[in-house]
Amino acid sequence: MFRLTPRPFFWPWRVFLLRMFGAKIGRKVRINPSARVFLPWNLTIGDYATIGSGANLYSVGPIRIGARATVSQYTHICAGGHDPSSTTLELTRPPISIGEDAWVAADAFVGPGVTIGRGAIVSARAAVFANVDDMVIVSGNPARPQGFRDIQN
Repeated sequence: MFRLTPRPFFWPWRVFLLRMFGAKIGRKVRINPSARVFLPWNLTIGDYATIGSGANLYSVGPIRIGARATVSQYTHICAGGHDPSSTTLELTRPPISIGEDAWVAADAFVGPGVTIGRGAIVSARAAVFANVDDMVIVSGNPARPQGFRDIQN
């Protein structure tokens, strides 16, 4: 029902379905048809945020996406992992937070326990395993700072 939504009903229908399964989603959020959410009750999305086509929100642990943030197409947000010090590789659920006005560009990977700061940019195909400060632009694998946003409002 999620992926087969007719075009005129794209955004409200998906938001409705995710809310029915416990997601906390703000106003005017856009979630594209092929985006996947693993456990909706662990997802919080702020007002006016966008989730792109093919994005994978693996919300074993909590994922929080701030207002006006963009998670671009084919991005993988992974809030789950395994404890390597455990003989049974127990599941871990570290939270992920993507700040307001942040942009996680196409095909990027954000690992468990990471915080992406307010207004930060994660470049296309970057792999983020450590926190990104506010207004910092990162790229590469592993992602490293490349510069700072200078926003003139």
